[in-house]
Amino acid sequence: MTSSAEMFLKHAANVVAERRAQYGDAGPAMSAIAERWSVTLGRKVTPAQVVLCLIDLKLVRLVRDPAHEDSAIDVCGYAALLHEVAS
Repeated sequence: MTSSAEMFLKHAANVVAERRAQYGDAGPAMSAIAERWSVTLGRKVTPAQVVLCLIDLKLVRLVRDPAHEDSAIDVCGYAALLHEVAS
């Protein structure tokens, strides 16, 4: 029997796959964002830091509404992308 948590993670994995099909691999996108943020902030930003900031954004939204499924799914997806860009 599949738990609710496992089903949720499978859904998050499907969303990551859909986004990859739509936008391509996340690594180049996170690198491009890091370059832009580095200019904006005047200090070096890494792709991993970009992903961590995106996770923070979703966590702030979840504080307001912990049951908001899309934000929770995004946190799972970004955590997986963090593993990708940090490797």
